Amino acid sequence: MREEAQVGRRVTLAAVAREAGVSLPTVSKVLNGRSDVSPATRAKVERLLEAHGYRRRTAGASQAPLIEIVFHELESVWAMELIRGVENVAKQNDATVALTESGTRQAPGPEWIGGVLRRRPLGVLLVFSTVPEDVKRQLRSRAIPFVIVDPAGDPDPDVPSVGSANWAGGMAATRHLTDQGHERVAIITGPEDLMCSLARLDGYRSAMAMAGHEPDPALVRFGDFHVQGGFEHAMDLLRRPDRPTAIFAGSDLQALGVLEAARVLGLSVPGQLSVVGYDDVPPARWSSPPLTTVQQPLQRMAEEAARMLLRPKDARKSALRIELATHLVIRQSTAPPGGR
Repeated sequence: MREEAQVGRRVTLAAVAREAGVSLPTVSKVLNGRSDVSPATRAKVERLLEAHGYRRRTAGASQAPLIEIVFHELESVWAMELIRGVENVAKQNDATVALTESGTRQAPGPEWIGGVLRRRPLGVLLVFSTVPEDVKRQLRSRAIPFVIVDPAGDPDPDVPSVGSANWAGGMAATRHLTDQGHERVAIITGPEDLMCSLARLDGYRSAMAMAGHEPDPALVRFGDFHVQGGFEHAMDLLRRPDRPTAIFAGSDLQALGVLEAARVLGLSVPGQLSVVGYDDVPPARWSSPPLTTVQQPLQRMAEEAARMLLRPKDARKSALRIELATHLVIRQSTAPPGGR
């Protein structure tokens, strides 16, 4: 079976092996993601494959009709919204969706790359901050396109990504509360090491400044985007003698935790406490009361990322960054302070 690429001239795996000073089986092991190759040899072969524009062509077989989406955790309804978006595009293109859980918020784990190189999907959606250099090199050497969706950080300029307007969302949520007359507005944003958390916090601070209010540092909290974290921070905030009259939670899940804390403490929402969430996942409209929130177009973000994967290579280069708009959805969890 011969595998080759056309970039001005034909480049065979044997030629790559000769140039790298290794055997043909070693090049094959690198191509197939085998672990029994030294890091230095792997890096050398990957660089040569990329330099020669190697594109694998296997006689009698075609690339798997598969789109892979990789999360660091799969337990939230937020993740389900992204999966639905990818599935919408996959169905239109007669492809299936593979789900993988790996790594941390920052990047996929090192064990993942070998498997994806063997699966050789049509493309990979990564829900992380960035992509390590060796992972980028290996994916590109196999012509496997990749896109970061809802980037938690600031991806490298050469990494395609689809995100949303986090600063504008934080501004809209907080301005809605200050326009209603709230002065003591708390925020429970996400983890401090995520750009999206910091962008929503910056939007909050900008809205408070525009309303002429100096944010109280004691009312600024970094959460984890989960219900329990929202509950714990809200319990602490609402037990203060100078408690806030409103809380902006950086995710709907955290907002649900805030609503539970208010219930436990006997505070009515929105009579004694206004609450705004972020994301507009399905449970937000069924909470008690229905949650005012910032809609982040999660399904559309995933759809755009999946379409980007399936475009020709030149077309993908023309749109490396896409940022979709967010907007406020007003329901029954917000009101002027004291219900006036």
